[in-house]
Amino acid sequence: MAESEKERKDKFVELLKKAGSDEYETSWDDKGVPQVKSKEKITRGKKAKKKGLDFEAEVREDLEEKGWIVCKWVNQIDLIQGKIVAAKRKFNPFSKVMTLGTGFPDFICFRKGGEGYVIWGVEVKTNGLLDREEKEKCAFLVDNKIFSEVVIAKKGEENIEYIYFKEKYLKEKDTEL
Repeated sequence: MAESEKERKDKFVELLKKAGSDEYETSWDDKGVPQVKSKEKITRGKKAKKKGLDFEAEVREDLEEKGWIVCKWVNQIDLIQGKIVAAKRKFNPFSKVMTLGTGFPDFICFRKGGEGYVIWGVEVKTNGLLDREEKEKCAFLVDNKIFSEVVIAKKGEENIEYIYFKEKYLKEKDTEL
């Protein structure tokens, strides 16, 4: 259903009001379409990202103290192709830096165990909850035996909790989510 001329004018006027307001920040996408965001939401998002990065560093330090060798995982799971691919790098035009931290899971950890090595894929989530796509990616990693365990690091009341994906999300030999 097509928008009426009045609806389009109303949307345009609303965008203009927000663009001129001190409460909103305006940027333009690749096609030149204005994107208006609340400055309050931008600030909240920056704080949440910083808390997440701080917790990720805390998890890394905790695993290293427990004898794990921890590396940033720079691959991604392509669920359509059913394979592991290199994660796309993100460019920050302000600092002129390429970011590598876009892989899933966040870390690959290993240590000597028995006759070989124990290898974990660790996804860091402050609340410990995975969305549907993340559950599918974890199931892919488990089904294809990429890691010995896929573990979710969660912020506990006093310390970091490690949740085993298989125990929480998968039934015996059933990887349906």
